[in-house]
Amino acid sequence: MNTIRKAISRAYELLVTGANLLQSPLLLALRLYFFWQLYLTGQGKLSHIGKIIHFFASLGIPLPRVNAYFVGALECYGSILLMVGLASRPIALMIVVSMSVAYVSADFEALTSIFSDPDKFVKADPFTFLLAALIVLVFGPGLFSIDAILKRWLGPRSDSSAERLSRQTDKES
Repeated sequence: MNTIRKAISRAYELLVTGANLLQSPLLLALRLYFFWQLYLTGQGKLSHIGKIIHFFASLGIPLPRVNAYFVGALECYGSILLMVGLASRPIALMIVVSMSVAYVSADFEALTSIFSDPDKFVKADPFTFLLAALIVLVFGPGLFSIDAILKRWLGPRSDSSAERLSRQTDKES
């Protein structure tokens, strides 16, 4: 019985080790594939900015010109940053917010159908970009990124931001 338990434990450890080795390649593939698509979308918005401004105005989005340029630039240039893995989490957060606004303003019916008709929610235009950005936001860009290179280059910090904040608060008290 003990031998079987050890064999199962060892098999599970091998599975976890193998799956962990696939994390960074998967994150790289996800970043390249989905954010290339978002780059093309942003490039299209910037190329046809007049139509996008008109569309944003028809949706009642405030400051449609400013928002059209911001969203187009975020999708275009933010995607480039995500593909190379630079400032990944802040850019991913901005894309999550942007895609959430897209659901609320342009695909509200799909958003309200998230539980009653999940296919409508999943098939809406913002879904794949929202999901990809959420994955990068939560898991980071992986080892194959400029963020990872910078982290290795700058080296580990001896203390965390929370510890520094705690010391600063103690000094002020």
